[in-house]
This record gives sequence, structure tokens and C-alpha cells, in this order.
Amino acid sequence: MTTAERPTARPALASLRRARELFLRGHQLPDGVPEEVLAAWKRARFFGVRHDIRESAPTVSPTESPLLTAARPVLERIAPTLDSGQSTLVLTDDRLRVLWAAGLTPDHPHHDLSEQAVGHNSAALALHTRRRAEVHGPEHFLDLWQDVSGVSVPVREPETGRLLGTVTVSCGLCAECGPHPGAPVAEAAVIAVEAELLSRSRAAERVLLDAYLRAGQQGRAVVALDGRNRFVSEAAGQLLTPEELDALEGRVVALVREGTETRTRLSDGPGHAATVTLVPHRGSVVGAVAVLEPIGHTIMSATSRTTVGLAGGSLPWRHAVGRAVELAASPEPLLITGERGTGKTSLARELVTDPVTVDAAEGELGAELEGLVKGRPLLIRHVERLAPPDTATLNSLLDTHPGVPLLVTYTPGAAPGPCLQRLLDTLAARSVTLPALRERADDIRELLTSLAPGPTPGQPPLTWTLDALRALERHPWPGNITELAHLVRALTEGRRSTGPVRRTELPDPVREGPAPRPLTPMERAERAAILEALRLNGGNKARTAAALGIGRATLYRKLRGYRG
Repeated sequence: MTTAERPTARPALASLRRARELFLRGHQLPDGVPEEVLAAWKRARFFGVRHDIRESAPTVSPTESPLLTAARPVLERIAPTLDSGQSTLVLTDDRLRVLWAAGLTPDHPHHDLSEQAVGHNSAALALHTRRRAEVHGPEHFLDLWQDVSGVSVPVREPETGRLLGTVTVSCGLCAECGPHPGAPVAEAAVIAVEAELLSRSRAAERVLLDAYLRAGQQGRAVVALDGRNRFVSEAAGQLLTPEELDALEGRVVALVREGTETRTRLSDGPGHAATVTLVPHRGSVVGAVAVLEPIGHTIMSATSRTTVGLAGGSLPWRHAVGRAVELAASPEPLLITGERGTGKTSLARELVTDPVTVDAAEGELGAELEGLVKGRPLLIRHVERLAPPDTATLNSLLDTHPGVPLLVTYTPGAAPGPCLQRLLDTLAARSVTLPALRERADDIRELLTSLAPGPTPGQPPLTWTLDALRALERHPWPGNITELAHLVRALTEGRRSTGPVRRTELPDPVREGPAPRPLTPMERAERAAILEALRLNGGNKARTAAALGIGRATLYRKLRGYRG
């Protein structure tokens, strides 16, 4: 979700309207026309868009997509709350084709919102700037939209940040009323759609993981793939080289996309064959499981560590750690990815004894690369902050020394530049992604024990009431283990009471927990935004209300409603 921002100052509508008329007639424009608006008008003219379009553009009929499937129930709940005679609600894909719309009149050219079809509009601007965008009245190129104000918010793939499309709310002209009145609705809709996308993605991953675990019983060589995730058993890792695994993935993903034969046998090289079974979920194929069989040769088992000294016994955590231990058995580069605070550095230090550690956020690599070439393990933290010259040097080193004992931690965020992307691509074949804490709630109690300080004379160990534990297990933990560690330290250092920690002692967002009654997607999105604002304002409700642009009475009423 993009944060709400006030639109930049705009010239008076009347003067902008006159400037547009002069532009359409080919006359010289007065001073004060925003450069970005003038550039948009020029692009529309370059694309050959007619400003006086009166009929609908050719209908575009996109096929059913994961975005539309996830967004439709959310938007269908929101649409009845809008004034159908005055407002519109539109969903587009990343090519600005309209996937779903409500409230549009038949004569609107709404099937394709690209600038090549209709000129400047908020959906095209939001997709270009990757944040919320507003376009009002004469800023549009089309005559039809001179009395329309639109606000659009980009929709992102929750786990990768890739742009999937936009949600737009438009209404009558309102450029001088501050932020677009439909902005909260568009923002909340995007939050709900992205939450639904994440839920569906994780459900599909769980189905694939379950199929992988069933197929991998009795130590069989099994690989499960969906084009984004890889589950590789220890036996499969010994049977396949990284290059062979990449080749197998390409062939299996092609079978997944075709989705025709549910069971296929592949001869995947001179030494083994694979039986591939597609994995269905909710009427579509979400991945495939390949069971490998060696042909005519055996693989020597490599000795490796089977455990690491980190808390956690949940299935996602055990799977990630097992994969990391499996990869660390050979002294080759290893990439550990995950959200901020998931324990990437701690795991890396468990996998390799006494590595040289460099934090890319604090300095350059320097002479550490010479030791790496000589066989001294090197751990680079926060590789996404590595200076471009160091990234280029590391790429060159891996080209000539692909088997060096390098460990790298990476926190996904902004789109990586070409140099960093090349490094990530090089390391992708030997990578492991750590689950977020919200995905391993079963580990909370064990983590609380491991994060608590050791016993001190006269001070009893930190314990927790059952109610507090349940609240901790339900909290989404956006800061992951780091956030949990801060909470434990704050309670340890700041508590004045004795006995187990009660739920009332927890911070507001943790104490509130999920709503006890089912909420609509809009309510869930609004509640999440309010709790996040409360957290950012230290629980101060007056500042929170001001930040959200609502009265304190409204804030209290909404909080009471969520508890009802």
C-alpha cells in the first residue's frame, strides 16, 4: 500500500482548462502549466489519441487472472457502498486493461486505460510512478473526463513487490477539496486485495509443500516446483547438480503451465529419470512434484550438520533450516533471503564456523575478498546495500572462482539494480528463504524462552500468562524476531510488576489482536491501517486521529466497533 499523500499544488482549474484549449488549438501556452501535465498532453497527441472520443474504445477481454480472482470478491463488497451514479470503481492489470469495473456509464472509453488509448489518467500515472496518483478535470486529455477526478493506487504482488495492476476510484470534479475523497477507499481496497493475494499464494504453497512431504517419505529423491519456490530433498540434492536442477525446473514449470497431463515421466539426463505429478488446488495447477530415480550409478553421501542451535520447531522453519544445512554441506556460495528480522545472520553464523563478517551497510569489502579466494569463509550482511563497485567486483570474482565459501544475506525491498540482480541470479540456485515469524507462530513460545535474558540474582525469569501468549501468537509481527526481541527486552527492563506478563502489559497492536467478529474486507483494511497508525504514533490516539485525518470520536467509535 502507498501512504496517503496530499496532491501537489495545482493551478486553478479555470486557467488550466484555458491552457488545455489553447494546446488543442496549437496556440502558445501561458506560464504556470505543470510540466508533467503538458508532457502528458504531448504524449497523447504523439500517440494519436483524439480528445473528442465519443464512443467506447475496442473492448478488451483479458483472460481470468490470479489478480482478478483475488480482487473480485473484495471489489464486489466495496462497490455497493459507492454512489453508483457519481463514482466508479475500476481494476486494471499491469497493461492497464480493465479487468473489472462498477459504476461506469456505457459511453466511457474504459476498456483500455493506457495512455496510447485514452491519454493521461490516474491509473497510467500510478503504474508509472509506482505510488498513489490523482488526475483532475482538465489534466485529462479527453473531453469526456473534463469534469472527472480520479485516484489510483498500484497493486503489488505481496512477496516480490512486482506491479500487478491498479485500483481506481473516480467521481465528479474535486481538485480543490484536498486529497481525493475516494483515496481511502482505493487504499483500503488495495490492502484487502494484496492480503487476499498473499493468503491464496500461501495456501497454494502449503498444498505444494504437503505434496512434497508425502512424496518424500522413506528418503526418496523428491523435488517440488512452482516456478517460484523449490523444495528439494537431501537425496535429490545429492543426485542433481545445480545445472541439472535448473534444467529440470524449466521442464517441470512448462508442464505446470500446460496443465494437461497429470502424470509424466521425464528422462532428465544420463543418470536419472523423473516422474512428475501435477499438484491441483482450487481448480488450477499450483505446482508439480518430481520423484527422481537414479539409473546405473550411486551418489556418495556427504557428511553435514543435521541441526543448528536456533529456536524453532515449526514445519516452515525446519524446512528452511534443513535446506540451508543441506546446501552448507559443500563450500560453495549460499544466499539466505527473508524479511527484515527473520534471523538470516544468526542462521549464517550457525552454518559456518568463524566466518569473516562484513556489513555492506557499514563499509566496503576491502581485503576480505582475498581471504575468500584463499578459502576463508566470508559472510556479507545486507548485500542489497553493497556499493555498486563492490558488487561488480564480487560478480567478477564469482565468474572466476564459483566455488568460494561465501554466505550472503539479502532482504528484498526496492527493485535491485542490474549489477545486484546479476549477483542474485548467480546465487539463486543455492538459496534459502527464511519464513516470516507470522508464518511460524508455533515457535513463539520457544523463541520467548531463548530471547529472555539469563537468570540474575533476586530477579525471577520472565513468564507469561496464557492470554498474553495467545495475543503474541496472533500478532503478525511485521518486524519478525527482531520486533519480538525488542518487546522481550523492553518488558524485562521496564516492568514494575511481578508475576507472569499479562496481556494488558503488551503494546496496543499486540494486545488488540484480531477482531473477535468477522470483518468485511474494507473493515479489515481499515483496522490494519488504524493499528499501524497507532503503532507509529506510540499508541497516542489523538496523534493517530490527526494522522489519519479523522476526529478522535470517530477513531474511538471505529475501535469499539472492531471489538464488538
